[in-house]
Amino acid sequence: MLLAIDVGNTNMVFGLYEGSELRGTFRISTNAASTSDEIGMTILQYYHFRGYDPKQTKAVIIASVVPPVMYSLINAIRKYFALSPVVVGRDVETGIVNHYANPREVGVDRLVNAVAAIEKYGAPLIIVDIGTAITFDCIDKDGIYLGGAIFPGIKIAMEALFMKASKLPRVDIAQTEHAIGRTTVQSMQSGAVRGYVGALTGIILDMQKELEGDARVVATGGMGRMMAEHCGLIDDADPNLTMEGLRRIYENHKSAFVDRQVEANCTEEVTEEG
Repeated sequence: MLLAIDVGNTNMVFGLYEGSELRGTFRISTNAASTSDEIGMTILQYYHFRGYDPKQTKAVIIASVVPPVMYSLINAIRKYFALSPVVVGRDVETGIVNHYANPREVGVDRLVNAVAAIEKYGAPLIIVDIGTAITFDCIDKDGIYLGGAIFPGIKIAMEALFMKASKLPRVDIAQTEHAIGRTTVQSMQSGAVRGYVGALTGIILDMQKELEGDARVVATGGMGRMMAEHCGLIDDADPNLTMEGLRRIYENHKSAFVDRQVEANCTEEVTEEG
């Protein structure tokens, strides 16, 4: 089995693959203060819940945009799985041709998404990852990563509204039947969802013009499926796109995983954290 881990700003998402089949996913909060034991025991609880033996896991691959959490996460994998994880961008590359002005500025998760999306949907593409931030990534007809846009996520915007406007409550994000809200909650929900659909529509249309074609639009991320229901320009909602990208990178670089196993009591394990 392969354990794929996507470390995002809000959550760490774990996916367990048997061959090409995703057997299950779970997520925990991203917290740089978590110890390797806290992370490791949480992962083992999921394995126990699903009836899997941790020894069945033969490789671990990680994509991360949160460096502070990596110390504990890597040690958790070493300690509880007797494996040394492969980190995308450090131990293996994605294989995507990156035409960003400074390629190092592109979050590795965006390139991992591109790996899966190109193989699944072809090119040209616009990938919209709707999470803590909303990222738009453009892939041209030759499969080259061109760049994109970054927009504040809907949850961040609503939290800021709650924090900065003393009379506005914290509300769930949901589409309302009518654009004209009859209560404060309805007004906030209508503005949030319709406002973000409008923003998505405008940015996607501008990008499609610059790509000089009818680029396919794929949404992913924690709120990708919900926003895809309301934005007619989104062709596909693929919540496990990053997981699939990690699996494909693993398949393309299996030699990098050879001899990555370590002893359970490996001397690399660090007992003091933070």
